[in-house]
This record gives sequence, structure tokens and C-alpha cells, in this order.
Amino acid sequence: MASIDPAIQTRLIRDLEPVVAVELERHISIAKDWYPHEYVPWSEGRNFPGPLNGDAWEAKDSKLTSIAQDSLVINLLTEDNLPSYHTEIAIAMGQDGAWGQWINRWTAEEARHGIVLRDYLMATRGVNPNELEDLRMAHMSVGYQTPYEDDMLHTVAYVTFQELATRISHRNTGKISADPICEGMLTRVALDENLHMLFYRNLLGASLALEPEATLEAIADVLENFAMPGYGIPGFARKSVQIALAGIYDLDLHLNEVVAPVLRAWGVFELTGLTGEGERQRARIAAAWASSAGRSGPSPTSISDQSGRWASAAMVASSVGGKGVKPSKAPAGV
Repeated sequence: MASIDPAIQTRLIRDLEPVVAVELERHISIAKDWYPHEYVPWSEGRNFPGPLNGDAWEAKDSKLTSIAQDSLVINLLTEDNLPSYHTEIAIAMGQDGAWGQWINRWTAEEARHGIVLRDYLMATRGVNPNELEDLRMAHMSVGYQTPYEDDMLHTVAYVTFQELATRISHRNTGKISADPICEGMLTRVALDENLHMLFYRNLLGASLALEPEATLEAIADVLENFAMPGYGIPGFARKSVQIALAGIYDLDLHLNEVVAPVLRAWGVFELTGLTGEGERQRARIAAAWASSAGRSGPSPTSISDQSGRWASAAMVASSVGGKGVKPSKAPAGV
């Protein structure tokens, strides 16, 4: 994966700042404040062992199915690495002006997700609290480092797909949880993720108009090497297979509800006037789509109606998780 010319990156950060300002204003005008504590059934809670001499957790305490427990834990642990995500995005985009205002706003909104998920699981005794804390310590101690260090274009392309994937994972986890309170909570979280996706999607759309070749290269790189930040969670691969089989997040969903609508919104296959390099990068995007969907050749003009099929359990495992997918490759997780 070649890095984008730093001069192009610097120029885009400057030229896109007015777009960031407009998108931030639009986001704030439609985003609705909400309070995590209002979504947690506190009356169901009781003390745990330790200083408060409460009751030890037992498997029978949880009203969640095992697959709902796994998916909630994967999603929560992925959200827990927010400090690392903030650092990586701030390095890539800078913290001056509208860029910095957006990054801080995004971080503040994302923080609600980990708060509400953990409070819900503790109040309802949805999962073993000791195991969850041990996993959190292990996962956050490793942290997260993007493969797109100090690279704004790749970062924006990546988080566009990632935010939409997260929305779908949260939404579908709520649906299979068999708990209306859980479903309502995750629906609320999913709304945030969708608004974040729109911000990044619109920003990269503006980049396509300014630097189409470099932007197409970033999109192609991301699609060819996509892996969500939760892939390093202990037990990720095994749990991902179960999550896929439950219909929470699998390769079909990734292709048809994440990749296809985003590429369609950007008008990737309708762009005209591309240089030879731009056409080459667009061909890479089409090839990545075709490879992931298991087809013999791309059909970029009909990308909205494709139905990908995975060929093996390894591909299923690589296509799911707290926040994402690595098409046509085995999972990079445990």
C-alpha cells in the first residue's frame, strides 16, 4: 500500500476545512443530545461481591442469549479503545480549527456508547463482570494503531465504512437480544453511528471532487485491507463466526449494506474525466468488490443489487465483528 503524497494531504486538509465546518454545523443541527443513564434499567441492579458484599454473578442472572452476550461484549470492547481512536484521528487530521472541533465532538459522542453499554450490562447482570473487566484491561493495554498513520485520506475512507458497519452491528445485536430495553438502547447508539458515517462520507465526497485520483487510491487501499479495530479482542475470530451465523454481521451485510451504498453515494463508478491513474484506482475498487463477493468479474454499474456469498468459514470470520471486515482474507484476530 503506497502512501498518498504528503503535499496532497496537506493541501486537502487546508482546502477541506470549510467543508468540515459546514458538515460540523449540519451535524450539530440534527444530532439530538441523549443521556446514557436514561437507557439503563437501574432498578434491576444489585451489588456484586467485594467491598459491598453483594451477590456473585451467575450465568442464570443474564436474560440475554449467548450470541447476544458475545456481540455486546465485542461491541463494547471495541468502543472502549476510544482513547486510541481519538489519538490516531487527531494525528491524521490535526486539531486546528474546524478539524479539531469535529474530532472533539465526535469523541464526546462516541464516549456515550461505551458508558451506556457497560452500565446496561452491569445493571442487568448481562455478562460476567469479572471476565468483562479482564478483557477490557487486556484489550486496552494493547491499544489500537491504525495502518494509516498520519494519513487523512485513508483515515476518512476507513472510518466511513467502519461507522456504517458499527451501526448495523449495533442495530442487529439489539434485534436478536430478546430484550426491548437492549434493543432501544442499541437503536439509540446506532443513530449516532449513522450520523458520524454521514459526516465522513460527505467529507470524502468533497475530497473526490478536489483530488479524485488520490481519493480513489485511498478507497481502494481500504477495501483491499479492511479490518475493524476490534479484531485484536481475545476470542474475536470464534465469536465473529457465531455473530455471522446469527445474521448480526456477515459478508452479505458488509457488501450490500455498507460497501455498496457508500460507493454509490460517492458516485465512484460515475466519475468522468479521470486520468489513467484514476481509472486504474477505480478498477482496483471494482476488483476488490468482485473478489469479496466471489464473482468472476466486477459489475460496477449494478453494484446496488449484488448479493455476495462467502466461500468459507474463514471468510465469514473475517467479515464480522464489533466494527468490521477484511474482505476475502482470513481474520487477523485470535
